[in-house]
Amino acid sequence: MLSQPAVDAGSHGRAKLKASRRPIWRDLKRRPFLYMLLVPVIAYFVIFKYFPLYGEIIAFKNFRLADGIWGSKWVGLEHFNRLLHSSDLFKIVRNTLLLNLYGLCFGFPVPIILAIMLNEVRVEWYKRVVQNLLYLPHFLSWIILGTIVIGLLSPSSGFINFVLKAFGLDPIYFMGNTFWWPLVYVFSGIWRDAGFSTILYLAAMASIDPHLYEAARIDGGGKLRQIWHVTLPGIRSTIALLLVLQMGRMFDVGFEHVWALTNPMVTSVSDVMSTYIYRLGLVNLQYSYTTAIGLVQSLVGLVLVLTVNRIIRAMGERALW
Repeated sequence: MLSQPAVDAGSHGRAKLKASRRPIWRDLKRRPFLYMLLVPVIAYFVIFKYFPLYGEIIAFKNFRLADGIWGSKWVGLEHFNRLLHSSDLFKIVRNTLLLNLYGLCFGFPVPIILAIMLNEVRVEWYKRVVQNLLYLPHFLSWIILGTIVIGLLSPSSGFINFVLKAFGLDPIYFMGNTFWWPLVYVFSGIWRDAGFSTILYLAAMASIDPHLYEAARIDGGGKLRQIWHVTLPGIRSTIALLLVLQMGRMFDVGFEHVWALTNPMVTSVSDVMSTYIYRLGLVNLQYSYTTAIGLVQSLVGLVLVLTVNRIIRAMGERALW
């Protein structure tokens, strides 16, 4: 026979389950203004994310503007077959993956390190000034930042080459060298986005119990041990979530970043899927072919997100779902 506490616990569990199954319309009636906050977000995704999926049909058609989407001729998987046999496929996939891999290896740890350093700063006004300086580049377009980068690295008038000349070294044409260009691309990306990405890690660090740091100090742990045994485990789930999102973009490189820095001398390392789609789709009007490329790109990104998310869940970390 069940004891009274067990009966109460069972009743409480059933009541909680029943409450979780409450019809959404009833919950909507109780808290309408709370759900109204979701309207702009839902509208954004429906208009700009889900509705454009209708256009993916042209990946299976020989699309002509005069005929429209439904009036164009069906060609099945012809464009996908063309992509697999394209002489440019290896180059654009290699460049896309390499640039993203460089960004993951060099760029992903930087916001974590910056957030840890900022979290240890105790002078508030100095911390705010540094944060603002780190966040500022994120709000500038790549056209502006690209112009600044090109100006700094100019072989004739750039500050970097001015310093090299002062030490008796020959100037380097960074933007026209296939070795230096990927490094410029990666570090310019770190300069723009690393500071802004620290916001998420600082928010995660703010939720760490301060008593854990106090216990670590009592046990004789210095700053490095506190960071290793308290801070990093406290933000581990945030790191895992951002890693999943980063892996979903491994087959995609932002167009503006590459386009602002590229030039004909480095196309062998800078021609990626986004610039390839722009050149063939918008310039050469090959809409169906580039839509097929974009569809493959999205499917590969989806597979990567699902795979990494499953691996992180298997490791016992909190994943996206």
